[in-house]
Amino acid sequence: MPGITVSPINPSRPEFGAFVDHVDLDNLSDAGFEALRNALYTYNVICIKSQSNLSPKGQAELTRRFDPEAMSYGHGKTIDAKRSILHPDLKTVPHQPEVQIIGNGFVSEYEGLKNFTLKHPHHRTFHKTVIPDDQDLDFTRFYRWHIDAAMYGGLQPPLVTSLLAVKVPTGRTQTVLYDDGSNDTLRVPLGTTAFVSGYTMFENLSAEQKEFVLTTQVEYAPHPYVWISTAKSRPDGLGMMSEGKEVPVDELPPIENATDVQIQPMAWKNPVTGRFALQIHPSVVRKIHLRDGSVIGDLAKVREIVHDLQRPGIAPELVYAHDWQEGDLVLFNNHGVLHSVVGAFDKDEVRLFRQCNLAASRPPVGPEVRG
Repeated sequence: MPGITVSPINPSRPEFGAFVDHVDLDNLSDAGFEALRNALYTYNVICIKSQSNLSPKGQAELTRRFDPEAMSYGHGKTIDAKRSILHPDLKTVPHQPEVQIIGNGFVSEYEGLKNFTLKHPHHRTFHKTVIPDDQDLDFTRFYRWHIDAAMYGGLQPPLVTSLLAVKVPTGRTQTVLYDDGSNDTLRVPLGTTAFVSGYTMFENLSAEQKEFVLTTQVEYAPHPYVWISTAKSRPDGLGMMSEGKEVPVDELPPIENATDVQIQPMAWKNPVTGRFALQIHPSVVRKIHLRDGSVIGDLAKVREIVHDLQRPGIAPELVYAHDWQEGDLVLFNNHGVLHSVVGAFDKDEVRLFRQCNLAASRPPVGPEVRG
């Protein structure tokens, strides 16, 4: 059998996104896994076709192989909080609790669950402004650019997320509207997942911005997905509007330990290439910690700083919108890319995916401390 082969998805952007072929996930040797890992951290989003037979157990085991000490689902039990914005979007595979089911439409039976309805996140539930209903099937938004991460407590951001397409509706495309005054648009396949490279985002910064990013940390809100549950997003999906609508901190669940509030570097280092990614979860940032020890606590200012750094990196020509086919297994470097749900489905369009990520056994690797 030939060895694993890797080919760029888009030859015009050969450093971002690749197809991986000739890989047997059920019998993956250590050398084969190392080749797969190197491909992931080189291209940051990789797709292995025709994996419909991969079991939830096999998916969890493959995902854990990237971080063998990682044990629990990336969000822990935070999705159980009824106020969390994540709660409606996920169902857990009963016999493999690290694996979540996401999608759209009614499913009669799947992996031990019966007669359940999946709800694809729609921008009208999250954005301050919305696309009119009569344009909803033709036009769409980036729902929320994010890192898969709890960003709270001892749950460090997962190293890798795996997504398996079980059932995919086909037959039409949609146009993403940025609706931010730029006139930017992007034609995408129905129900795509959009990815952008944090490495490109960092490398396109000015020298002054790079120095700022390399010497600055971000503080995330406590119980972040409850905190933003009453606020609304920017139309480009890249962070929240500053209207004072967040849940007050004293109305959040208790903060059991001061260290539960996560402070992460802005720049995260790739373990294979050594490149730095500008890696910030824009929706749940709360404060910025500067090199001199001072802290920017003005939330509107914090959000403007982060948006100014990140917005060039989601320009249409920098977005990889994966055209899902049933059986596609996509693995992505969660410490080096941002991604977003995209699209609006009719109620009869059924989409069924399995997602797995595991809270990392170690925090992201940032730059060496600078004076």
